[in-house]
Amino acid sequence: MADALRARFLRSLAEIPAADWDAITGGDYPFLRHAFLYGLERSGCTTAESGWQPLHLLLTRGERAVGLLPLYLKCHSWGEYVFDWSWADAWQRLGLAYYPKLVSAIPFTPATGPRLCLAPGEAEAAAWDTALTAIQGFAQDRGVSSWHLLFPEAAVSEALLARGLPRRRATQFHWFNRGYATFDDFLQTFTSRKRKSLRRERQRVAEQNLALRTLRGAQIQPAHWARFHHFYQMTYAKRSGHGGYLTREFFTEVAPSLGEQVVMVIAEHAGEDVAAALYFRSSDTLYGRYWGCLEEFDCLHFEACYYQGIEYCIAEGLQRFDPGAQGEHKIQRGFEPVATWSSHWIADPRLAEAVADFTRRELPHSEAYQREAATLLPFKHT
Repeated sequence: MADALRARFLRSLAEIPAADWDAITGGDYPFLRHAFLYGLERSGCTTAESGWQPLHLLLTRGERAVGLLPLYLKCHSWGEYVFDWSWADAWQRLGLAYYPKLVSAIPFTPATGPRLCLAPGEAEAAAWDTALTAIQGFAQDRGVSSWHLLFPEAAVSEALLARGLPRRRATQFHWFNRGYATFDDFLQTFTSRKRKSLRRERQRVAEQNLALRTLRGAQIQPAHWARFHHFYQMTYAKRSGHGGYLTREFFTEVAPSLGEQVVMVIAEHAGEDVAAALYFRSSDTLYGRYWGCLEEFDCLHFEACYYQGIEYCIAEGLQRFDPGAQGEHKIQRGFEPVATWSSHWIADPRLAEAVADFTRRELPHSEAYQREAATLLPFKHT
């Protein structure tokens, strides 16, 4: 008789060998790699002190690891990109505690992808049965308010909806490769006015004597990583008054360990590197993640974070470019509105119904927003 499927919680990824973890995830989606998630932990980005206590769920049969789900115990909602501050306020008005809560997500990374990963031969329905029972039991034993699954694939959120877990829909803007041979080939799908506008932006970068180069994997030297961290800190400080979620060690030690899955676009002016954009990639998708600069240049952000990414996808044959959350300015640059999802389990039955009602009422507004955004695309035929 086969061993029963069991669940246990890992308070650190040091508790499981990288090879065992990566054998289950497959390694193509960069943000689930052991090197990435454990790197966040050991570089001080995801710790109890930062409000991201690792509590990853491991499924086993006997001594063999057969499934995993990223999981964190959180005391705030920062770095998630699915905004539930109003829920926390509602809990507080009722005299209840919303935090701590459980979150299955990639920290600081609003990128849709696999969440519950399984070894070949494992049944997904049975795995979710075991995982949800363990999560709900932990929450009820420890007085945890809820569990939230952020940016899963659509089919996963739909399956959890069938299990009674309400889901939220949101919108991001992604670029899709329709078999373009060159960037100009892509631009030919634009209306004349929009095409001229985009070309003017790229020309403006050239007029400021900015030169851009793209590096990948081992081409990115330690000095580039140190410089990037400085750009990142400067930009976060200007926008939000703090140095960002990620430490210097994440950029200088963790990101380089991902090898060829890391791409950096660097902008140079008067012989000095003045800005950079950092991407991660899988076999078919480019993920735009971080940007930083020493000083502002007209249209440089669009060039480094969007147009260079599109050119890279075309050159490498990647099918999709996910540049990150939000940003309606992406629409006129050819990034199409797509749905993203999150699923939610609430321990208190009264509040669970309130959240379910909220998601039902929110859904038509989210759908209407996506439809309206699609009418603003720059293509000749939308």
